Amino acid sequence: MTRRGPLITVDGPGGIGKSTAIRATRLALQTAGHTVHTTAQPSTSTFGQAVRAAAASMHGRALALAVAADRLQQLDAEVRPHRDLGHTVLLDRYLPSTLVLQRADGVDLDYLLAINDGVDIPDLSVILLADPETIRVRLEHRGTRHRFELDGDSTRRELELYREAAPVLQDLGYTILTIDATHLTPEEIATAIASATPAPGTTFDRTTTQPS
Repeated sequence: MTRRGPLITVDGPGGIGKSTAIRATRLALQTAGHTVHTTAQPSTSTFGQAVRAAAASMHGRALALAVAADRLQQLDAEVRPHRDLGHTVLLDRYLPSTLVLQRADGVDLDYLLAINDGVDIPDLSVILLADPETIRVRLEHRGTRHRFELDGDSTRRELELYREAAPVLQDLGYTILTIDATHLTPEEIATAIASATPAPGTTFDRTTTQPS
């Protein structure tokens, strides 16, 4: 088997401080000897940016298919080539977000698993959670919201769906690290993620996700 760099994914509700935590995690991993490539979903490709722009008006299965197509393309064009070089890939949003946001958009779980068949299983899948009131304050401070962040009820529903998604992902072979970020600094979150990340040069190919 060929050694590859680890794939670390970070998911959580909007407003939880994910982007800041990822920046801190990149520094922590680099300090630990990793060569880190950070990226996000939707991707920065032309298609990925079109998906991001359309997310406000596109709904249901159409959006779920677009997100899955961008994910599969990004794995081929960006994520796997970096991993093949031994780089650690730190990815902002992955399948856990699909199992939350697209389910909140009315798409069936089995359908979502089917259209994401073949995506790589991360070496570590981090799910950030927090108290809904803490997230509400952060969203108000941030000042920008997409349609999945409209009110407190939508945030509570996201948190509920992330908790429901965790055992589904574990059944697919995901190693889940759930972090309550309510009272943690980005550096404390980064330390927890870096501590759970495989050391450079110790990661092997993983089987890809199969629908249940």
